[in-house]
Amino acid sequence: MDRRDFLRCTGIAAVGCGPLWAAPPKRPNILLIITDQQSATMMSCTGNPWLKTPAMDSLMTRGMRFEKAYAANPVCVPSRFSLMTGHYPSAVQMRENVRSDGTDRYLSQTMGHVFRAAGYETVYGGKVHLPGAMRRITDCGFVNLIGDERDKLADACAAYLRQPHDQPFLLVASFINPHDICYQAIYAHQAPTRAHVELDELRQAEKMPEGIAREEFFAKHCPPVPDNFEPTRPEPVGARRLLEIRPFKMHVREHWTAEDWRLHRWAYARLTERVDAQIATVLAALREANMEDETLVVFTSDHGDMDAAHRMEHKSQTYEEAARIPLMVQYPPLTKAGHVDREHLVSNGLDLLPTLCDMANIQPPADLPGKSFKPLLDGSRKTPWRKYLMIETELSRAVTDGRYKYTLYDAVDHGELLCDLANDPGEMTNLAGDADHADALHRMRRALREETKRHGVNIEIPV
Repeated sequence: MDRRDFLRCTGIAAVGCGPLWAAPPKRPNILLIITDQQSATMMSCTGNPWLKTPAMDSLMTRGMRFEKAYAANPVCVPSRFSLMTGHYPSAVQMRENVRSDGTDRYLSQTMGHVFRAAGYETVYGGKVHLPGAMRRITDCGFVNLIGDERDKLADACAAYLRQPHDQPFLLVASFINPHDICYQAIYAHQAPTRAHVELDELRQAEKMPEGIAREEFFAKHCPPVPDNFEPTRPEPVGARRLLEIRPFKMHVREHWTAEDWRLHRWAYARLTERVDAQIATVLAALREANMEDETLVVFTSDHGDMDAAHRMEHKSQTYEEAARIPLMVQYPPLTKAGHVDREHLVSNGLDLLPTLCDMANIQPPADLPGKSFKPLLDGSRKTPWRKYLMIETELSRAVTDGRYKYTLYDAVDHGELLCDLANDPGEMTNLAGDADHADALHRMRRALREETKRHGVNIEIPV
């Protein structure tokens, strides 16, 4: 298929993406790869010994990784709204997976429209899951490359990358996995009523290696329960409320054995490896097209998964496993190869859009609350940066300064959670009622008060 036929098939020619320039693009092409429900530590390049992710790891060869990167809201629709617009989900009063009203006023500011107006081909494939007026990706300024979220998506992206390109492109590859892990707890609570691809993928991921006895499997191959397997002490009421909203979450907490939780972790790792293989297809096509040096590659996820921490799975919590996400950037002209930024607090929802605009020399939409992390890509620490970062959830808001994280749940009786991430990275001890940490508690309360005020959120915060 030549380029003209490809454009006709994908619809790019029909919608018109600006002039076709004869010269190679001076601005970088952009390849944005998004997975679903992948925690920050679910890559072998982070030191996780229970899975192998060579494609994701390869981005570190000529790129860099942000250690302290968080989702704006660790659940699908709110997080993806932020990724697409650069605003907190509360800008449209959205805090959970609902199709919110009010999104129409942000349509012209979505990533696709911003980059199309600047002369980029804007192409999107895979999972969308956006709210309200943004439900169709075409309304967000993108051509819909393909609706598939798995192998066919990888192949379609590879085919697109192998075509000649006369103008810069923004290609979003939005993969579904390791999200299929969701169904393990759901169907532990109630049996599936129909067969579907997600269940098939999960059952494949759950399989033990052939030729290995069950005893050997659990002794040598299956991940152990995490060090922070037990609930935080004392556990805030709000954390339990978030489990009670979806009964299957409380069911598995109360009924799953340690072995059940370990099998969950095994399947989660296999599903992550599954999407890594799909990402490998896309990155191989980029290399074959000799476009690595002129293409900015960003890899991230919409949120994580609790993965047995505190006897929880799924998302929606402010704990690190759910809220902290992978964020890696490869752009050889700028990124410091192999660098890990362990200092700066980054929000992929708030900071991605201004960063991409900065890299492409495009004026970003007005009044974005985030910051471009372009100055951080070369490993320099001289750039002024935020001191605090806010995270929203369905029943709480949190703020972190990199060491302490403070969560305030909505109702008075939902409680508070204060954790010292430096000395208690598993967030096992709630310091909110500890007299020795009263100063830290008051400081983080003030920080949350300042952040909510800055972002137009009206909540009552203890003095």
